[in-house]
Amino acid sequence: MRADVPQVQGKPAVEVDIVIEVPKGSFLKRGSSGHIDFVSPLPCPYNYGAVPTHLGLEGDLLDALVLGPRLRLGTRLRMRAWGAVTLTDRGLSDDKLICSAEAPSARQIERVLRFFRFYARCKGVLNLWRRRPGRNASEGWCDAAAAMARARPLQGTVAPRVPF
Repeated sequence: MRADVPQVQGKPAVEVDIVIEVPKGSFLKRGSSGHIDFVSPLPCPYNYGAVPTHLGLEGDLLDALVLGPRLRLGTRLRMRAWGAVTLTDRGLSDDKLICSAEAPSARQIERVLRFFRFYARCKGVLNLWRRRPGRNASEGWCDAAAAMARARPLQGTVAPRVPF
């Protein structure tokens, strides 16, 4: 295990409601509106969804990644968030809650961190091709409670401020 991989055993988790937007293994990336944002050349390695009651830092629903077996599109569940990964895309930072029924192992956390480092590099190339300036990077792991504190409760309807 690498020294920079955080431990979550014994740390309290934050419970959140999640709606799955991208099932594990899917090539279709849907946004909070339900419309397809893009078709990925690679399948999503995790269930990807959102917390329907909170907005993330970029103005769209707070993202949530769910570890474990594939879940169906539209699945609603209450899950524990054990931490979050902060991702910067085009200079805008956004938290991604990391959720699972049980505390993730150090190996699972390392895989999630590796995925987001790779994802940030891919987004950097895509944004360069699209001529969308700004820094792209995975900022690493943070506490789930800190990520929730940065989010704001949803009031009214969701209208993403950032074109994807």
